Amino acid sequence: MKGIFKLLLVFVLMIFNHSNSIAQTIIEKYEPVKNDSLRIGIGEEDFLPFIAKGYTLMLPKDKEINGILVFLEDAGYDNKNDNSKQMYRYASEKNFAIISVSSELPFDFYFSPTSIVSTHAVLREVFTEHKLPNENVFLIGSGLVGHRALKYIEFIKNGNYDFQLDIKGIVICNLTMDWTRKWYQHQRDIRINRINLWEPKFINFMLESYLKGTPETSPENYHYYSSYSYFDKKNRNIKFYKDYAVRAYIEPAIKYRLKKYVRTLYENNSTDMVGFLAELQLAGNENTELIVLHPENDTFQNKNTQTTWGAIDKNELMNWIYSKSFK
Repeated sequence: MKGIFKLLLVFVLMIFNHSNSIAQTIIEKYEPVKNDSLRIGIGEEDFLPFIAKGYTLMLPKDKEINGILVFLEDAGYDNKNDNSKQMYRYASEKNFAIISVSSELPFDFYFSPTSIVSTHAVLREVFTEHKLPNENVFLIGSGLVGHRALKYIEFIKNGNYDFQLDIKGIVICNLTMDWTRKWYQHQRDIRINRINLWEPKFINFMLESYLKGTPETSPENYHYYSSYSYFDKKNRNIKFYKDYAVRAYIEPAIKYRLKKYVRTLYENNSTDMVGFLAELQLAGNENTELIVLHPENDTFQNKNTQTTWGAIDKNELMNWIYSKSFK
C-alpha cells in the first residue's frame, strides 16, 4: 500500500507541477457590438450583423516572454478564436504570448483599408499597454485568418507606420491566395449546382463588389488583391513575404473533394499554396517549408479549413516556431 501511495503522490505532484508550468493569464477587451450589418448578396435578407471588435491576449504567467503569436480572428475567447485557443498550452510551454484580434466585420476579407488600419491600431495598443516585447512575432492562421495575415503584412509594408511588428515568420494553413482561381471555382460550383451554393454566391458577390468586377472585366484588381496568382505574370505581392520564415500546411483531400463536391485539382486551395512557395523560392526565400497532411483515405470524415487546422501537430509546430525565433 505504501508503494502505491508513493506512486500516486508522485503522479499528483507531476500533474501539479505541469499545470503550474503552463499557467496562463487571459485578458479580453472588446467594444460593444455596433447595430449595423454587412451586405453579402443582392437579396433583401442578405446581411450579416457586425461582431465585437477587440482582442484576446494570452500571457504565460510570471515568465519572461520569448515571442508573440498573432491570429487575426473573428471575435472573443468564447466565440470564434478557435485557431489561437488550440495553441495556448504549447505557446505557454515555450513562453510565448498569443494575441487574437478581431475587426467589427463578420467574414472580414480585408477589402477595406479601414479594417487593416483598425487591426494595426489594436495591435499597437496591446503591445504598448501590456509592455510586450516586439520580437519573434509570428502571424498564424488557417483559411480567412491566414489570408488576413498576408494582407496585413502587405498593407503595413506599403505604408509608413511608426509602429511595426518585428515579424519573424508566417504560418498558413489551407487558404485561398489566388482570388482569380477562386472566382472561377465558384462560377463552376454555381453552374454544375451539386453543392450548397451559399458560400460560392457569397464570396463571388463580395469579390465582384469590392474588386469592381470579375477577373474577366477587372483582372488587375484581382492580381493586386491576391497574395499569389498563377495568372499574374508579375506576381507583384510575393516581394512582401520573401524575408520571412514561411511554413504552409495543406490537406489536398483530392478523393474527398471529387466525391463530395465534384471538384477538380484546380478547385483546391493547395494549388495556390504550392504556387506561393514556388514563387518565394524564385524570389530568393530559402526559408520555406510545405507540410502535406494525409488524415488519409478517410473519405467520410468532413474536411474543411478547421479540420485541416485541427489535424496539425501543434506541439511540433510550436517547436518549429521556437527554432526560428533565435536565428
